[in-house]
Amino acid sequence: MVDLSVEFLGINFKNPLILASGFLGVTASSLINVINNGAGGITIKSLGPEQRRGHPSPTIITWEGGMMNAVGLSNQGIDKGIEEIDEFKKRCDAPLIVSIFAFKQNLFGELAKKIDKTKADLLEINISCPNVESEAGTPFALDVDAAYSVTKFVKENTTKPVIVKLSPNSLNIAQIAKACEDAGADAINMGNTLGPGLLINIEAAKPILSNKFGGLSGSSIKPITLKRVWDIYENVRIPILGTGGVSNGRDAIEMIMAGSTLVGVGTAMYKRCIQVFDEITKEMIGFMNKNNYDSIKEMIGKAHENW
Repeated sequence: MVDLSVEFLGINFKNPLILASGFLGVTASSLINVINNGAGGITIKSLGPEQRRGHPSPTIITWEGGMMNAVGLSNQGIDKGIEEIDEFKKRCDAPLIVSIFAFKQNLFGELAKKIDKTKADLLEINISCPNVESEAGTPFALDVDAAYSVTKFVKENTTKPVIVKLSPNSLNIAQIAKACEDAGADAINMGNTLGPGLLINIEAAKPILSNKFGGLSGSSIKPITLKRVWDIYENVRIPILGTGGVSNGRDAIEMIMAGSTLVGVGTAMYKRCIQVFDEITKEMIGFMNKNNYDSIKEMIGKAHENW
């Protein structure tokens, strides 16, 4: 029997697979269903200061390389979101990561104070959404000083461990991750969707998404995510949650060997349904048995040892 459990910021996870933010609904019941299908933990869809409708449909399109979306940070708002957080924690003891977003630094602080009063296990600050730039401007995650500043501000307004969600678009990701660590971040989530990108309906001769552009996710971005995780692992001491391009057990193990302790899974559910968590877990166990690994801990950052 191999040991799939990991400890991340003092929280025990039965396995390293985490539902990525924004998939399969935001109600307590839908999130518990993900846990019942094998996920080790949950990241709730990012919550903002107030209810937000996001972009009009169509907001999601699948293609041979994965998916492109421009949902636009739709959410029920922080107060309604807290109701679902409380309900989840009443009914389920699995780890819950609450993701928040804001377009201004002071609003991040207000949200952090509210989440601090809940039973959420970890707080994630999403500073990297690539498809609301017309409203938010350049994401905080692409600027060293801005990433440092917002991280420090959130840390001053919460007692919960803070994960900073960075962007694969960053070409100086190690520098930005180190700035977040210096500002007090407890962990890094690498990362978010890549882009924005564009797909065109050639029959209609116009962009497919109503927002025109959207963030790319799925198997096509895995090599970029792996490189970003690798660079972060080489430059910080805090743990990493690797998200982007994981579709099967081998992908998950690649992410772990690059330096991730936890692995986010999102787009793969559209290919393999909610059972993807159980299936990836079984695939990981098969690999570990075949290659004489007894625990996930043995594989974290393993590829760095052999380079």
